[in-house]
Amino acid sequence: MSGSNLNTGINPPKTAPISKWRGIGLRVLATFLLAAMSACVHAAAKQSALGQIVFYRSLFALLPILIYAFWITPNFTSLKTSQPMQHVTRGVFGAVTMVLAFLSLAYLPVASATALAYLVPIISLPLAAHLLNERIAKPLLVAVIIGFVGVLLIVAPAFDTPELNRGILIGTAAGIGYAVLMAILRVYIKRMTDTETPVSIAFYFALICTALSVLSGPHTWPSVDTGTLVALIGAGILGGLGHIAATEAVARAPLSVLAPFEYIGLIWAIGFDIFLFAQFPTFITLLGCGLITAAAVFVLFSKRISGAA
Repeated sequence: MSGSNLNTGINPPKTAPISKWRGIGLRVLATFLLAAMSACVHAAAKQSALGQIVFYRSLFALLPILIYAFWITPNFTSLKTSQPMQHVTRGVFGAVTMVLAFLSLAYLPVASATALAYLVPIISLPLAAHLLNERIAKPLLVAVIIGFVGVLLIVAPAFDTPELNRGILIGTAAGIGYAVLMAILRVYIKRMTDTETPVSIAFYFALICTALSVLSGPHTWPSVDTGTLVALIGAGILGGLGHIAATEAVARAPLSVLAPFEYIGLIWAIGFDIFLFAQFPTFITLLGCGLITAAAVFVLFSKRISGAA
C-alpha cells in the first residue's frame, strides 16, 4: 500500500511524527469529503429515487477507487480476492445500510443524520452484551443512556408541530437502523481484512451496490435537472475519494490516534446545512447531536484506556 514505506524504521524519530500528522490531516480530509458526499445525497434526494442515488453513489465511486488501485499496484493485484462470497455478503448487507443512510439524509438535516451515524460505537456495547454475554461497565452504560437521550432530542422537533412530522421520525428510524446494521457489519469487515485488501473490499462493495441498485428499476427513476445530476455524480466521486483518504490515513497513523478526529465530520455537516441549505439547527437539535458525539467519544476513550481499542 502506498505510504506503507513510511514505517520502514529509517530515521524513525523524524519520519514517525510527520507520518502521524499526515495521517491526521488525511483523516480530517476524509471527514470533509464524506460530509460533502452526505450533503450531495441530501440535495439529490429532493428529486431522485433511493435506488437512483445508490446507483450513482456506487458507480461513480468506482472511478477514484480504480485509479487508487492502479496507483498502489499497477497490475491491479490489490483487487484480487480469495473470498468472493464474503464480498457478496458484505455487498448485500452494505447496500441495505447505504439505503438506510440515504433515507436518513433524505428526511433529516445533514448534521442530524451524521450524528445518528455516531451511534455505531454506542450501539455496539448493548449488542456485545446481548450477543457475546459481555458485561458493560457502569460508566459505559451511562454513555449508552446519554447517547439515546441525544436521539430523543433529535426526534423532539417531530412532536413540536400541530401535526406529527413523520419525516423526522422516518429519518431518525432509518439513522438508528443504519447504526445497528453498521455496528454488526464492522465486525464482519474487520474479519474480511484478514484475507482481503481494503481497496478490494471498497471496489467489490461499490460494484455489487451498483448492480443491486439496477434491480430497483431504472425505468421508474424520475428525470433530474442538471443540478441534481451534478449532486448525484458528486456523491459518488466524493464518497470514493473519502474512502481513499481514510485508507491512506490508516497507513500513516494508528487507528487509536485517528479515531477522535472522525467526529470533526459533525462540524462540516453543520456548515453544509447552514451554507448550502439554509438549515439552521435549533438548540435542542444541537444539544442532541452534542450528546451523541460526547457519548461516542467517551466510549472511544474508555476503550483506549482499557486497551480494548
